[in-house]
Amino acid sequence: MSDPARREPAVLPEHVREELDRWIPRFPEGRQRSAIIAGLRAAQHENDGYLTQPLMDAVADYLDLPSIQVYEVATFYSMFETRQIGRHSVSVCTNVSCMLRGAEDIVAHIEQRLGIKTGQSTADGRIFLKQEEECLAACCGAPMMMVDHKYFENLTPQDVDEILDGLE
Repeated sequence: MSDPARREPAVLPEHVREELDRWIPRFPEGRQRSAIIAGLRAAQHENDGYLTQPLMDAVADYLDLPSIQVYEVATFYSMFETRQIGRHSVSVCTNVSCMLRGAEDIVAHIEQRLGIKTGQSTADGRIFLKQEEECLAACCGAPMMMVDHKYFENLTPQDVDEILDGLE
C-alpha cells in the first residue's frame, strides 16, 4: 500500500478494477497516475454518482499512489462529486456565449421551479443542480445544459420544463 497510515483498504468493485486495468497500460511505466480520472469516473458510476473517501483511497491503493494525488483530481474536476447528490445531475453552462444568450435566466428559472439553488439537490433526491459550469463546449447551441451527460441546446424556459418533467 502507498499510505501505511490508512486504517483498512477499501475493495474496488470488479468493474472499476477492469477499467483501471484497461487504462494503466496506455501510459508509460511508472505513469499510472494518468489513469486516476478513468478510475474515479468508474468508481463514481458504481457508487450512485459520488465518490467516498474509502473509494478514493482504494483507487490510490490500486494505482500504488498516495491518496492525496487522487483527492486532488477528485476535488479539482467538476465531473466528480464527493458527496451524495440527486439521481439526475443538471449542469447549466454560464460561460460567455451562454451568458449572452440567457443562461442566467435559465439558471434562475430552474432554481425557482425546483426550489433549490445551484449546488443543491431537490428534497426528494431526484435532481441535483450542479454549481454553474464554466463551459460545456457547445457555444453554438447557447444557452445549453447537460442532464446526466446528455446535451440540450438553444434552451427556453419551456424546453427546460419539458426536460425536467421527463426525469424520473
